[in-house]
Amino acid sequence: MKVLIVKTSSLGDVFHTLPAIEDAWRQVPGIEFHWLVEEAFADIPSWHPAVTRVIPVAWRRWRKQLFNAEHRQQMAGFLRQLREQHYDVVIDAQGLIKSALFTRLAKGPRYGLNKHSCREPLAALAYQHPQPVAKGQHAIPRVRQLLSQVLEYTLPDELSYGLDKHRWPRPAVDGDYWLFLHGTTWVTKLWPEVYWRQLAEQVIASGRKVILPWGNDEEKQRAERIAQGLDAAEVLPKMGLDALNAYLAHAQAVVGVDTGLSHVVAALSVPAVAIYGATDAKLTGVLGPQVTVMSSERSCAPCLSKQCLQPDDGAVQPPCYRDVPPQRVFEHLNGQL
Repeated sequence: MKVLIVKTSSLGDVFHTLPAIEDAWRQVPGIEFHWLVEEAFADIPSWHPAVTRVIPVAWRRWRKQLFNAEHRQQMAGFLRQLREQHYDVVIDAQGLIKSALFTRLAKGPRYGLNKHSCREPLAALAYQHPQPVAKGQHAIPRVRQLLSQVLEYTLPDELSYGLDKHRWPRPAVDGDYWLFLHGTTWVTKLWPEVYWRQLAEQVIASGRKVILPWGNDEEKQRAERIAQGLDAAEVLPKMGLDALNAYLAHAQAVVGVDTGLSHVVAALSVPAVAIYGATDAKLTGVLGPQVTVMSSERSCAPCLSKQCLQPDDGAVQPPCYRDVPPQRVFEHLNGQL
């Protein structure tokens, strides 16, 4: 059986789909997946052994200049690639109008969430077999339920992403190390820098090293400030996701915030803490067998705001993060190891 999965973005959403792929691979003999995904994330689906073909789409890039001649040529090539295979089942695992359009263009019986379950109800019009999946659940069980209904298998209790972290060789770091995912998009999702520094000092005092990746100049400068004067703290060079995965996969522990890379850690089954303050982990947060989510207990959290709604005078970060101090994070992870 050949199945096309349509789940284009974002980084977290792509990883949210892997447990459903793993379920189906274990439950349906001979199943084979092709996956339509945004070009920036095209490496990820192939990490699972059930995915034999990846169809990259560059919609984020094309939509900026739809009438550009080169883009139109690329879109035509993408369409030919999408339609050259007839699938036994086509599943939109995203539930957006954009993903529904891609699903509609593919060849094969089309499945997706019904209008009461979709994030964008109009998307359900593209499916021949719309499926009910209750809202109010985390994204991972919703996708797992969708595939189990479509492919008619019993949903297993165990949550597994199906990735073998040993596919990435251990990096050249002597001894045990903790990796800090300190970067994210909103200011209100940043754990206070002084907390990162205090945690780094605790980790190093316990005999481990600290590894600090970064993705832009602001994150690089923060990493360098956290590591300043600490001989056992290393700021990595800039690298892509596949190279960074080697460091994530072999870390003794990882501490992160609400960022896509924290979902990668969950999939690699590394002991980790994911810190949430302004945002909500209930529906799309990090979920994995070795990940602990630590959230603020303040009445204003999660505010889902890019600016703190109840700032303290002189506070650099929102006060909600005081519920998750460095000592709490260190003691929890240290006790798990």
